Amino acid sequence: MNTERYSSSLLKIYLKTEIVSTLTDLKEVLGTSASKTVLRKLKELPCIKSYSHSGSYYSLEELAQFDKLGLWHIGSVRFSQHGTLVETLETFITTSKSGYFANELKELLHVSVRETLLRLTTSGLIVRKKISGVYLYCNPEPKIRKKQLMNRQAFKPETNTACISDEVKASIILFVSLLDEQQRRLFAGLESIMWGYGGDRMIANLLGINKNTVAKGRQQLLSQNVDENNIRQSGGGRKSIKKNT
Repeated sequence: MNTERYSSSLLKIYLKTEIVSTLTDLKEVLGTSASKTVLRKLKELPCIKSYSHSGSYYSLEELAQFDKLGLWHIGSVRFSQHGTLVETLETFITTSKSGYFANELKELLHVSVRETLLRLTTSGLIVRKKISGVYLYCNPEPKIRKKQLMNRQAFKPETNTACISDEVKASIILFVSLLDEQQRRLFAGLESIMWGYGGDRMIANLLGINKNTVAKGRQQLLSQNVDENNIRQSGGGRKSIKKNT
């Protein structure tokens, strides 16, 4: 009678203790150099695979405590009920009421998403639409995508400045005049982000600056590409007052 050389129970005991583990460690537990052997035994448990760290971590499905988004993490290792990062992004985007911007997905998943979003877009599993110069990722089905875009715009403030009083406009313009070039650009970009759809044009009209300048400031903030060492250039700002003696 043949006896089984490798037992999945060893992996289960180990994972219940360690919670998460790499394939390399699991091979040592079983005493094998064959990845296929470990993967075959993991299927018997069953197990889950991380979407972070290039899917290099494993855990027991029974240990996972998924949140309302279907996500769970142990330290920096992150898992999804939806599967891989590709599958998770596709699910999030196609089932969303108002689509997602890349920075929103990165904040939710705590991993880089841009390359995966490009792969999904190229394969036609999702589509992207530009809103104020930033891509919104949506469902590829036209009817669903239309609803997502409408819902996204429904959450935005009115796309005109008529509701802003002349006193407030004057105060904003005065404040902006005290800023240096980069600060003005970043302030305009921040206001555009907060304004939402059509923000670049609205803020440009309000401040009397070029729309492209607003767009550049917005893109710098979203990509966190800001020269912190150049916030105030040498010689900038109010001149010091020397006391006469």
